[in-house]
Amino acid sequence: MLFNKPTCKSLKNLIFPSEQTIFSFLRHPHNPPHTYTQKFNYVDVYMKWKKDSYYDSIEQIHKSIVLKPIISLKNCISQDPNGCIPISDVSKRGIQLEVPMKVARFVRLYPSIFEEFTGPQYNLPWFRLTPEADEIDREEKRVYEDCREDLRDRLKKFILMSKEKVLPLKIIQGMQWYLGLPDDFLQHPDKNLDESFRFVEMEDGLKGLAVESGEKVLSTVQRNAMKKGVYLGGPMEAIEFPLFPSKGLRLRRKIVDWLKEFQKLPYVSPYEEFSHLDPDSDISEKRVVGLLHELLSLFVEHSAERKKLLCLKKHMGLPQKVHKAFERHPSMFYLSLRNKTCTAILKEAYCDESTIERHPLLRVRNKYINLMRESATILKTRRVNSRFADRWDSGSENEDGKEVAECT
Repeated sequence: MLFNKPTCKSLKNLIFPSEQTIFSFLRHPHNPPHTYTQKFNYVDVYMKWKKDSYYDSIEQIHKSIVLKPIISLKNCISQDPNGCIPISDVSKRGIQLEVPMKVARFVRLYPSIFEEFTGPQYNLPWFRLTPEADEIDREEKRVYEDCREDLRDRLKKFILMSKEKVLPLKIIQGMQWYLGLPDDFLQHPDKNLDESFRFVEMEDGLKGLAVESGEKVLSTVQRNAMKKGVYLGGPMEAIEFPLFPSKGLRLRRKIVDWLKEFQKLPYVSPYEEFSHLDPDSDISEKRVVGLLHELLSLFVEHSAERKKLLCLKKHMGLPQKVHKAFERHPSMFYLSLRNKTCTAILKEAYCDESTIERHPLLRVRNKYINLMRESATILKTRRVNSRFADRWDSGSENEDGKEVAECT
């Protein structure tokens, strides 16, 4: 014969590599099924992006990028003892405050938030908050006081999703805007943090914040599944993600089949140990998708710039191409390309508001966005009045010239 038995067996293993993987757990029941769940070929398949005008038009998401530097400048003014500052105090801090243009020009774009006046020295422009903005600022401070425990829990969950239950301070500070934490939250640990938090030294001389917690934390997906009676709280139970396909979204048959099998896989909570998972398996993919779902559910607008999430790869055990997880699951996430960036949006938060807990700071941010809208109206009115005044002055000059000509 051309092949002896060992060679035939080797060839068989090459042709049917998944046979042992699929059925071996039946012969060894002490090993959990997820140990043998291998990847399907679909993982690397490209899925075409489809525009959805509904998510592209959600103002609180797409105004958030501009609102962030506005809030930073607002804080500079409100924290001053006099409640006003000269432009020179912030004109050189544009990069630090993430202002996309010259600071003076940026501030003047929002007259309903910042009021300009001439200062007491050298005729420099000074700025203070308008009465409307000052009132919202006081409301924002009340929310921080009243919802301190909620904000602390969001930070705690954020850290507990990391591999070692610890994150560098610089990463936490970079995500504070999304978590809804005030800029000085970590500067006052006595009142903002409880005994489960501790500051630690990390590798490379970095300072970090760790969480020690023995209690089991349930993810948003698990809590909602419990309410529906489809999850009993045990380990490695299969939980299906809620899907919200966009209108006109059509997937190839093999992709649909893969997604159906994907939904049947055991759900691995982002707060659970995952080192035993094969990083190239579908169950590992489901863990990554579940982590991204939980992460966005903690954020104020339930969205984030995709590039801002890349810094979490190392600390949260995410794959190198984690950005593709958003693309492979278009019924869970939407990628908006507005504002010259890519923003990942959790669809469930805007399709079924009863399942995702509303962030206490969202209402306040929406009020600032209303002032931004009013500012655009004020500037438009000013431009119209300016054009009218110019035409009036031009007409008056023509009339005066006519009269002079007639007199001569």
